[in-house]
Amino acid sequence: MKLAISHKYAPLTIKSRLFWALLVCLTPLTSFSQEVPESFKKRSDSLIQAAPTTYQQLDKVLRPYRTDTIYMRYFSKAAAHKQYYDGEAYALNQLGRKYREIALFPKAIALHTQALQAAVKADNLEFRVYSLNMLGVIYRKSDAIKIALDYHQEALDLAYTAQNPSMGIKRSINVSLNSIGNLYQTLRQYDIAIAQYKKSMALERELNNKLGLAINYQNIGDCLEEQGQLADALHHYRTSLEYNNEINNDKGLIICKNSIAQVYIKQNKPEDALSILEPNLLAAEEIGNRFIATSINLNIGWALLKLKQYAKAQEYLNKGLEMAQTHHLPSFISKAFTLLSELATHKANYKDALVYYQKAESLNVAINSEVNRKYIYDLIIKYETEKKNNEILNLASENLEINHRLRRNKNMLLIGSLGMALFTFLLYILYRQKELKSEKKILTLEQSMLRSQMNPHFLFNSLNSIKLYIINNEKKNAVHYLNKFSKLVRKILEASSVKEISLFDELETIELYMNIENIRFSNEINFSITIEDPIDPHTVKIPSLILQPFLENAIWHGLSTKEGEKNIDLRVSREDNHYIQITITDNGVGRKASERLKKNKVLKGKSVGIDITKERLANFSKDFEHNFQVEIIDLYNANKEALGTQVVLHIPTT
Repeated sequence: MKLAISHKYAPLTIKSRLFWALLVCLTPLTSFSQEVPESFKKRSDSLIQAAPTTYQQLDKVLRPYRTDTIYMRYFSKAAAHKQYYDGEAYALNQLGRKYREIALFPKAIALHTQALQAAVKADNLEFRVYSLNMLGVIYRKSDAIKIALDYHQEALDLAYTAQNPSMGIKRSINVSLNSIGNLYQTLRQYDIAIAQYKKSMALERELNNKLGLAINYQNIGDCLEEQGQLADALHHYRTSLEYNNEINNDKGLIICKNSIAQVYIKQNKPEDALSILEPNLLAAEEIGNRFIATSINLNIGWALLKLKQYAKAQEYLNKGLEMAQTHHLPSFISKAFTLLSELATHKANYKDALVYYQKAESLNVAINSEVNRKYIYDLIIKYETEKKNNEILNLASENLEINHRLRRNKNMLLIGSLGMALFTFLLYILYRQKELKSEKKILTLEQSMLRSQMNPHFLFNSLNSIKLYIINNEKKNAVHYLNKFSKLVRKILEASSVKEISLFDELETIELYMNIENIRFSNEINFSITIEDPIDPHTVKIPSLILQPFLENAIWHGLSTKEGEKNIDLRVSREDNHYIQITITDNGVGRKASERLKKNKVLKGKSVGIDITKERLANFSKDFEHNFQVEIIDLYNANKEALGTQVVLHIPTT
């Protein structure tokens, strides 16, 4: 059986390529030039005159404009007019990526095909490889697996012909390897796919490409999720989330959050999933990525189905199905039919349930046909065989060269041994210096932590509040709060001398801190602590004094300017066998409103308590198999009004 979408995404003939190229080129240069500022025209003229030949050189100048179709169309026309085909290839590929993001795959294919033709004219190996990979990505997203593999394999073979590969070619090799891993994943060969992703990840580390690392962690998480290893998948998704957050990759952040929410649904936590998915859908729609928006709509429908909110579930599933059909996304169409079948079963509409199930199965058969699988298996085996043969030839050549050197230089072994001994000694010295630096850093962090807990402003205000009770002759209140204050100071000093304390002691210290801070708010803040079963706070160990900075942030940035009821809830729960979860939720003004108020202040203070706490958590988690995670979630209602902020700490226990 052939792929259901093969008639739409079959390899383009020369005639069809010319048709799409002409369609893209219909708008003349003059119509764009009227909309392009003079500053960009001058920048384009200078760049075309300089005529750089690598992606990195062009991207350094055009990166701020590359997602704007007007600028890129103007530059592609200007470059083509001057026969600067390297620049034309760059601009056409950026236009293709833009159309791919909004799931207009035929237009994207036409643009990348035209970019490939420009790269051939320029005799530019880097842009040829890049264009082939971009075509492969589009076909892979539309489940045209055979064609996708052809393009990625051609890109990889071409890239390996470069004797001194540029940074762009090295990155394109990683894209090809990652894509071949995706094809193993499509074949449900998850262990082989993970091995392929790890190879790509090692190369990305050499290039210090954080985007590539984020993508590979996400892909490994997908494989682990399919294997049912949900806790490990969640860990990989969160690691990818950290990399995407570090490089401000909005698209990557949306994909990671959608994957995390999908795991929550599978873990039977639909409420947690919805708290991520609903704001994530707004973010996906804001960047105009219809591929991701389709997946999020289906996951929201799935979560609502779990919560038995059938009417709303139907609405989101129908919307996801409509988007998947409009943009020709067979995998999502199949998922939508499967979920609609489950929904119809819950509503006792067994006839519709059967129809939806049959449609889903029909699509799955088309996507994963035996012909398709055999074709890919044959190509991959051929590729692996050629690669192994090349490795054997290279090893044999290296072996002959090594033997020749050994015969010619008998003393090299002795010199090498002495050099190794000296190198080992130097490594030991460096290791000891690193240990000393690490110990010094930990000591500095502990001192900084103590200063942030015992800052003069807090001490002054606390004592001032107690003094006010004495002046007003409220002796009982004065004695009561003085006892709490002295007990808090003693606990802070005791905790600062140890690396970790029990969760019970930490919560007791936090309760004292909140009582003291609440004096200045006339006890308006409602603070609650909830510990879910089966957690025993006496046996759980955490770093000392880590929660206070987050509570201080909630009070002074969230609640201090809020009118009406002020609430802070702290909840401790068991996430899985590897983590406990501490959630701090406030109903303050939210981070955006807090930032606006902060900008209007004459004196702006910078809070370093949270940064110090993150560093201490990072040092703490070095003794464990798993890393700590911190999530900060903005809470909104249906009208996009801020409801407060939620901080989630994932503390490792193994």
